[in-house]
Amino acid sequence: MSASEIWGVVRILFNYLGATLKLFGFTLLYSIPLGMIVALLKKCRFKPISWLTSFYILVMRGTPLMLQIIVAYFAIPMLRRAEGLPAFLSNFLNSMNIQGDQFLFNAVLFAFVFNYAAYFAEIFRGGMESIPQGQYEAAAALSMTKTQTFFRIILPQVIKRVVPASANEVITLVKDTSLANVVAYGEITLKAKEQMQNYSSLVPLFIAGIFYFVLATILTLLSSFIEKKLNYYK
Repeated sequence: MSASEIWGVVRILFNYLGATLKLFGFTLLYSIPLGMIVALLKKCRFKPISWLTSFYILVMRGTPLMLQIIVAYFAIPMLRRAEGLPAFLSNFLNSMNIQGDQFLFNAVLFAFVFNYAAYFAEIFRGGMESIPQGQYEAAAALSMTKTQTFFRIILPQVIKRVVPASANEVITLVKDTSLANVVAYGEITLKAKEQMQNYSSLVPLFIAGIFYFVLATILTLLSSFIEKKLNYYK
């Protein structure tokens, strides 16, 4: 490929960088709070809820994300044709546009959010279980409610402890966005594959790799900065 063709590919991929970052950003926005909720549900003393949560985490972590994306993309159209569904669910499914770009994004986002929420849930659960029981007892001795104890005492410490593991998941997420091309979501990898076919060259894929490398490097530096800021006593 000539220099002008390479720059043409760079411009095309740059135009679709926004779609990749949109999927990345919204996945973090929804999966982190959902992961915290799932972690709390798994610690619930009501065993059926704890068991269902554990099963959800097992399924999400035990099956490929690519498979989950495909299922999310095809499940809604199939459910719309199913019979015997509750009226509210049937009306909700029928109200959805199953052909537009917004549906494509929503289906992919649905798979990403529920997949990464399972991973974040286990990270948060580990962080909460690492807090000594004495801190709960001290908060109770100060007449703090469970809600106050969680948000004022436990959660700040959990955030500090889970930053390294969460940063690894965030860096993995920015690379996993490439899996969305399996349902033709217009992100960097899909466009790189199209340009590879146009030019019969692997160069577009190497250029896409550089894009992901730069994004991962930025996230690595950002996570290192956050870790240093949270190391109060160093």
